[in-house]
Amino acid sequence: MPCCLIGFVAIIFPRVVIAFLWFFTQWFQGMFNTVLWPILGFIFLPTTLLWYSAVQNWFGGVWSTWPIVGLVVALLFDGMPARGCWRRFY
Repeated sequence: MPCCLIGFVAIIFPRVVIAFLWFFTQWFQGMFNTVLWPILGFIFLPTTLLWYSAVQNWFGGVWSTWPIVGLVVALLFDGMPARGCWRRFY
């Protein structure tokens, strides 16, 4: 049950989860060569950053079918707010 709750919070508030993982765990340690990529992911694609880090930690960095499906879903979640903004202008 707690894992489902954490997953739900990650979908709704991905930046909060990223900040929590960054400051209180070793989740992102050794994953990126520079701090630029996590910062850009935090700003522009937070759900995709979380999923990328999940694939690196849970799947050993192997991009098989389910990790790619999860990546597409994460990109859709990250793109939803932008689609709503563009509808106003057309």
